[in-house]
Amino acid sequence: MFYINQRWLGGLLTNWVTVQKSVKRLKDLDEMAADGRYELLPKKEVVKLERERKHLQANLAGIKNLGRLPDALFVIDSNKEAIAVKEARKLGIPVVAVVDTNCDPSEVDYIIPGNDDALRAIRLFASKIADSVVEGAQAATDKQSAELAAGISATSEEAAIETVAAQAAPEVVAPVAVAEPVVAATSAESVEAVAEVTPRRSNPAAPAAGHSRIFREKRPAPIACAGRFARISLREL
Repeated sequence: MFYINQRWLGGLLTNWVTVQKSVKRLKDLDEMAADGRYELLPKKEVVKLERERKHLQANLAGIKNLGRLPDALFVIDSNKEAIAVKEARKLGIPVVAVVDTNCDPSEVDYIIPGNDDALRAIRLFASKIADSVVEGAQAATDKQSAELAAGISATSEEAAIETVAAQAAPEVVAPVAVAEPVVAATSAESVEAVAEVTPRRSNPAAPAAGHSRIFREKRPAPIACAGRFARISLREL
């Protein structure tokens, strides 16, 4: 949970780009202190950088990992933290605040009446708000996971239905184009010549005036008829 427990810096929300530059500077100084680069610098320079790092750490440590503007702001003593409340209202960020008798409730979106001076009351309010934030984040994560799982299951069911439908559908046989009957000799070595091919008869019932004569040397060669898918031997002719 992100927090500011020191002085609220002016423009922390409204001047977010500049604040992010300071946060980046704090991260760089933390890395320098961790990887030993301080040892390569003069002692006076190290003291100066360490003083800067502590100052940034005190003011920005709670929002160092905050990558964007918050969705809500919880404030204790809205009168003392009036700058934070005004910045949040200017940006349209809802404000949840503990409102005492000396505070203006019209500046707060969600009012929690209570004593903002007692330490025990502040601990109680802060702990309840922190627990609520954790619970809400967990509920949002669970909802997102459930929606993702439901989407995956729905996709799997649709794929299964399509597969079953494809298996149950009758197989469609593509039409086969039948060519005109063509007489072709399968063995070119056993055929000497093809001669005396007569023109097409006008009357199919009438006998043919002439016939294709195939001269062979020794053995008759089979002839494949592409149109009728039949094999005819010359002996049958």
